[in-house]
Amino acid sequence: MSAPTLTPAEVRAAADRLPRVRLAHLPTPMEELPRFAAGLGGGVRVFVKRDDCTGLVLGGNKARHNEFLFGDAIAHGTDVFVWGALVQSNNCRTTAAACAKFGIECRLYLSRAHQKTIPQGNLLLDYLVGAHVEFTDAKIGPELNALLASKADEFRRAGRKPYFWDPPRVVPLAAVSYTLCMAEIAEQLGALNVTPAGIYVSSAGATGAGVALGHALLGLTCPARLICPMPWPWDIPQRMADDANAAAEQMGLPHRLAATDLDADESYIAPGYGLPSQAGQEAMHLLATTEAILTDHVYTAKALAALVADVRAGKYRPGSALVFIHTGGVPAIFAEPEKVLPGM
Repeated sequence: MSAPTLTPAEVRAAADRLPRVRLAHLPTPMEELPRFAAGLGGGVRVFVKRDDCTGLVLGGNKARHNEFLFGDAIAHGTDVFVWGALVQSNNCRTTAAACAKFGIECRLYLSRAHQKTIPQGNLLLDYLVGAHVEFTDAKIGPELNALLASKADEFRRAGRKPYFWDPPRVVPLAAVSYTLCMAEIAEQLGALNVTPAGIYVSSAGATGAGVALGHALLGLTCPARLICPMPWPWDIPQRMADDANAAAEQMGLPHRLAATDLDADESYIAPGYGLPSQAGQEAMHLLATTEAILTDHVYTAKALAALVADVRAGKYRPGSALVFIHTGGVPAIFAEPEKVLPGM
């Protein structure tokens, strides 16, 4: 990518061309984690970008996403959201919450998969904010996406104006929000006179695409480690690069990424999507017991495990500063305590 780098202010100006509503508490804090870093060894410094503190019914990355998705939806007169994912979806929880704030009907179609359908965690919050919930055996990914498109068609035929999970439309818009997160990170670290040696985030989709694009727009030279929490039936780095490029186009920018520009790591998915890993559990408990910050077993703990592993493998010199973008997800731990504290 040979396009010129931008300042954080220029990134914000490019995003301002898109419809947007205000939902998240921004900028989110940047905190240093000295006790966690000491527990890692290696003499590194670790900072956390607290996107678990975005608000909108217990926070997370989707509050940023929804600023642009709801901006788009409201600009097009939407009167019903047709959304879906797994039962304990953070995406669905924050979408339902945003619908409540704007008085828009929310229809959730949740894939049962291996998750319980009792009202706890994110599912409890879906009900509390007034979403209409239906469970389905459709598998997350292309099968569920097709169901959502079909349901949206039904609403359209009934004279409604649905906004549904249409990846080519919604993922690039959501990615724009994480170019702005990267601009925040650059400004916050600059104020601390800190140059990052590595940035870590859990994503195989819009958040990772936005982080990668923001990283490129700002000319950051450190690795941006995109730790994939789930397998998809497509080339994940290529799809994220495509979404990043579509986001750049939406912002009116000439910057383009190739799949090889992304550091997308699929080695931390095991033993499977939504299932805790030993490394993730160890990282989760280290952060909780040293800094009283909670992560979840599905997403953030696995990205944190990658940071831990890289430090302990000696990939960073003493004094290096690392940033962990905490994308939220904590409500899910209350629905699956047996996965968070095995042996209970």
